[in-house]
Amino acid sequence: MSSKFQNRWWGWGFRSAVMLYFIILIVLPILGIYGQSLSAGWQAFADNITEPLAWKSVQLTVIMALIATVINIAIGTMAGWVLIRYRFPGRSLLNSMVDLPFALPTAVAGLMILLLLGPQSPVGHWAEQLGFSILFHRPAIVIAMVFVTFPFVIRAVQPLLEELDPAEEEAAYTMGASKRKTFFRVIFPNMLPGIVSGAMLAFSRALAEFGAVVLVAGNIPGRTLIASVYIFGEIESDNAAGAAAVSVILLTLSFLILWLVNHLQSRRKTA
Repeated sequence: MSSKFQNRWWGWGFRSAVMLYFIILIVLPILGIYGQSLSAGWQAFADNITEPLAWKSVQLTVIMALIATVINIAIGTMAGWVLIRYRFPGRSLLNSMVDLPFALPTAVAGLMILLLLGPQSPVGHWAEQLGFSILFHRPAIVIAMVFVTFPFVIRAVQPLLEELDPAEEEAAYTMGASKRKTFFRVIFPNMLPGIVSGAMLAFSRALAEFGAVVLVAGNIPGRTLIASVYIFGEIESDNAAGAAAVSVILLTLSFLILWLVNHLQSRRKTA
C-alpha cells in the first residue's frame, strides 16, 4: 500500500469520524427538538408559542439578555482595554479570572449570587433598608446573566487591541489629535468588530442561561420566569411539545446570531 494511498485513507477516516461525531452530538438533537415541537402539528406549535406564560417568559428572557449584553459591552470593553494597555500588580491573576465563568458550574455561580445578594448579606440588607430587593427580582436575573457572559466581550476585544499597530496612534498624536479623538477615530473602529461579535455571543449565551438564574430569579410566572426555567417546568409537567416549541424560538435566535457572527468575522478577514 503506497504512502499516498495511506494518507488519503487516514484523511478520509478522520473526516468521517468528525462528521459522524458532529451529526450524533449536534445535528440529531437539534432535529429532534424541531421534530418534537411540530409533533402535534403547526396549530399546536403556534398554540404552545402563543400561550401567555410561554410568550411572557420568552419576552422577559430577551429583554433581560439585552440589558445584560449592554452592560457587558460597557464593562467588557473597559476591562479588555485596561488588561491590554496597563500594567499593574495582580494583572495576570485578574486576566486569568476573566475565564472563571466559563469553568465554573452555573449552579455554583447562582449560589454565589444568592449568598452575595441575599437578605442576610451586607448588600441585601443595605438594599432592603433602601426599600427594594435585588434577589428574586429582575435585577438578580440581569446580574446572573452578566456574570455567566462576562468573558465574551473581553476575549473578543483583547486580540484586536494586541494587533493594533502603535504607529497609527502615534501618527494621530503627531497630527495634533487629542487622546479622546484618537480613541474614537483610530482605536475604537478597530475594536468595534470584537465588541459586536462578543456582544452577540454574550446575548446568545444569556438567552439559554438556566443554572445561575433558577436560584436567584424567584421564577414567578409572568414576572421573573425566564424561558429556560419555563422549559424545565414544561418537561416536569410532561409537556414535551410545549417545552420544545419554546426551545425552538431560543435555538433559532441562537442560530441567527451565530450566523451573523460568522458573517462579520468572514467579512473582516476578507477586508
